[in-house]
Amino acid sequence: MSNTHLSRRTVAALLATATIGSMAGFVPTATASAPSPSLTVADSRQPNPQAEERNKRVAVHVLRQLFEEGNLKVADQYIRADYIQHNPMAPDGRDAIKNFIRDWTAQFPDHVYNVKRVIAQGDLVMVHSNPVYTPGTRGSSVVDIFRFDRKGMIAEHWDVVQDVPATTVNGNDMFGTVSRPRTNQPGPRWTTPFSQKVATAYFDTLLVDKNPDAVRYLTPEYYQHNPAIPNGSAGLREQFTNFFQQFPNLIVERKRVIAQGDLVAIHAHYRLNPEDRGQAVVDIFRVGKHGKILEHWDSVQDVPSTPPLNDNTMF
Repeated sequence: MSNTHLSRRTVAALLATATIGSMAGFVPTATASAPSPSLTVADSRQPNPQAEERNKRVAVHVLRQLFEEGNLKVADQYIRADYIQHNPMAPDGRDAIKNFIRDWTAQFPDHVYNVKRVIAQGDLVMVHSNPVYTPGTRGSSVVDIFRFDRKGMIAEHWDVVQDVPATTVNGNDMFGTVSRPRTNQPGPRWTTPFSQKVATAYFDTLLVDKNPDAVRYLTPEYYQHNPAIPNGSAGLREQFTNFFQQFPNLIVERKRVIAQGDLVAIHAHYRLNPEDRGQAVVDIFRVGKHGKILEHWDSVQDVPSTPPLNDNTMF
């Protein structure tokens, strides 16, 4: 086993505990007060709840119709011809999606796209799902992110895909909600700015500023859905102090943030060093009324070494 692989496991064990997924830790490319040029927060135009809810319905409808029904007409109806694809295994364009679905539904005719939670902000929609390709299997943890254009067409797509393991160390599956109220639906929209401020402050304080005192943003019970990490926030300050001393050259690039109600999703690129391909991670935080993070879900995918089928990167 290589030293790099050992380092990845160490990173996973420490950083995921904090809610940041399976690989993280940071030498910042930006400070909390000065985001990097690559950072994309959901479209900052005036909020339009009606359009956001419509886009959520469309995103779920398209996923289910394509993957469960093999309905290619839905692609013509809702996806732009010049659709930009960030999944490294798929080319750009609507026709490429249709070709992929033809092959996929032939291989997995009983595929079910189990949608768990959906949030929207501005022109971005995040769908957290448990697609099961073959009945009786555990399937995958998938986060799809769609960008809609001003006409309501899907213009761009990112995703992160992770296999669901047989067991978890925390006793929680990768999808349920443990904190009260036990709902997968986002809270009231008026709480969105507050939740986004808390989640990004935690992320930036801990990982951009490398300040272990950021654990003050977590509740003591802190429910964890990363399958390799136990519940709770006890002992994290000391762990992170040691971690940042041990791994001074880790890099994070926060790419996009989507928030609705008490749920906040952060899509980011984690690397052990500048030469590392790293991992694509989406962390989903649930923020309580008291201003502390109650719960966390994530999906983590290695950036592949094989040449991608598009030129857009995963980010």
